[in-house]
Amino acid sequence: MGEFVRLEVDGAVGTIRLDRPKMNALNAQVQEEIRELAIEAADRTDIRAVVLYGGERVFAAGADIKEMKDMSYVDMLSRADRLQQCFAAVARIPKPVIAAVTGYALGGGCELSMCADFRVVGDNAKMGQPEILLGIIPGAGGTQRLTRLVGPAKAKDICFTGRFVDAAEALAIGLADVVVPADQVYAKALEMAGTYANAAAVAIRAAKKAIDEGIEMDLDAALRLESTLFAGLFATEDRAIGMESFVENGPGKAQFKGR
Repeated sequence: MGEFVRLEVDGAVGTIRLDRPKMNALNAQVQEEIRELAIEAADRTDIRAVVLYGGERVFAAGADIKEMKDMSYVDMLSRADRLQQCFAAVARIPKPVIAAVTGYALGGGCELSMCADFRVVGDNAKMGQPEILLGIIPGAGGTQRLTRLVGPAKAKDICFTGRFVDAAEALAIGLADVVVPADQVYAKALEMAGTYANAAAVAIRAAKKAIDEGIEMDLDAALRLESTLFAGLFATEDRAIGMESFVENGPGKAQFKGR
C-alpha cells in the first residue's frame, strides 16, 4: 500500500483507491503508487476485476501543477515517459477494469479514467483535458486514448478548448459508458466488476488482448491474433467446464475456476 493509493480486495474485486486530499492531485508519488498497485492487481490470482476509485467527492482533478510549474524541458524529458508508463500499467491490467468517476476527472484524472475498460460516471462529473489552458497538451495518453474513444474531431474540440464535459455529454460521445447518481457510482462499478469476476478469467484476458492489440493492427493481422488466442483457450480447464455445462444445463450456468 502507498501513502496516497491503496489496493482493497473484497471477494475477487480489487479497488485501486486514490486518497490524496483534497482533490487527488496526481503528483509523481501518486503516479508511482498507481503503477505499483496496478502491477500488483495484474499479478494477483485472487483478483479477477479491478475498480479505480477516487472517493465520493472527486476522481482526480489532474496533475499537481505546483510540482510541475518549475520543471524545465530537460526535467520533463525524463519524467514524461515515466508518467506514461505509470498510466500504461493500468491499461495493461489483463482483467476488466472499471473507473468509478465522481466529481472532477480532469487532465491526468481523465487520462487515468480512459485507461480503464469502462467508465461509470456520476451525474455530477466534469471530465476533460484542460492542459491547453496551461500552454501544454495532455501528456499521459489524453490525445491518443480520447481520440480512440470519441473520434478525432471531438477529441480536438475537447483538447483545443480545454472545456469541461458533463456526464450527459460524456455518455453521448462515448467517454462514459454508464451514468448514475453520484452516490451510486462506486456500487454500480462494484456490481459490474462482480459480473466480470465470475466469468472465465483466461477467456476474458484473451478477449481483452485481442481487442486492445487488434485495434492497432491491420485486419488480417488482428484476425490472426484472434485465431491464435481462440485456439489457445482449448487448453484451459474453463473451456471444458463451460462446454460441458452448456451441454448438460444450457447457457450461462457454468462455474468457472479461472484456469
